[in-house]
Amino acid sequence: MINDDVLLREITPVLSKVPGVSAVALGGSRASGTATGTSDYDIGLYFRRDYPIDTDALLLAVKGLVDNPETATVTPIGGWGPWIVGGGWLHIAGNKVDILYREIEGVDQVIAEARAGRVSMHYQPGHPHGFCSAHWLGEVALCRPLNDPVGALTALMAKATPYPPALGQALIRKFLWEVGFSIENAGLGAARGDQTHVAGCAYRALSCVAQVLFALNSKYLINEKGALDAAQWFPLTIADLPKRTQAVWCEIGRREFASALEMLLSISSELRGLSDQA
Repeated sequence: MINDDVLLREITPVLSKVPGVSAVALGGSRASGTATGTSDYDIGLYFRRDYPIDTDALLLAVKGLVDNPETATVTPIGGWGPWIVGGGWLHIAGNKVDILYREIEGVDQVIAEARAGRVSMHYQPGHPHGFCSAHWLGEVALCRPLNDPVGALTALMAKATPYPPALGQALIRKFLWEVGFSIENAGLGAARGDQTHVAGCAYRALSCVAQVLFALNSKYLINEKGALDAAQWFPLTIADLPKRTQAVWCEIGRREFASALEMLLSISSELRGLSDQA
């Protein structure tokens, strides 16, 4: 494997020359500085609605970068749905590199909606909690521009920072009530001995807890993976949250549903207290 700077210097010029690519950005943990040695590289390719990425040209370009050109694939725009949009899962110099497409006008519209306090959730494979429209704001706010020749990405970043107060309020309104609602539904599954349903409702409740904690602290949540672990370090948080979350899963695994629900209700109560305090 090679270090970040060497890898990015290699791939950025190649991706930037693909017709339709307006800007290239590094995202995820590599951009935020929280990456480990095994973290993926998340590369965003931004394009204009009237000048979409030439995905055939992109495929030819990445075949010159990847470790095994015969296995390289990229999707058409929209190939991964309207929110992930499309891209490719690549291996370059022993590193996993994920390419994601983003339409500049679409992101701009979502930013405007979020700044006005309007957010939405969408079913999305690979995201058990769903894909929140506010993820797009977090992506541009937290990214590291690699190539932005006309300032299109810079303009989006300026609209997504600082964190919009109306967005935080909207996320709290949307997800705080759902914590309790999901726990109530888990209780219905517990009465039937339905472990899978209880586990699903518990995951939903805890994912909503993460959404509220990030919003209370004016932080963008762009990935539900590791969100509760990250939230434990916020100024406004729930004490021993990762440990208590693990205890919930242990109790569900043992089919001790009443104990698990009691733990979840305690977390929910403390979260409401934090919300009232904020």
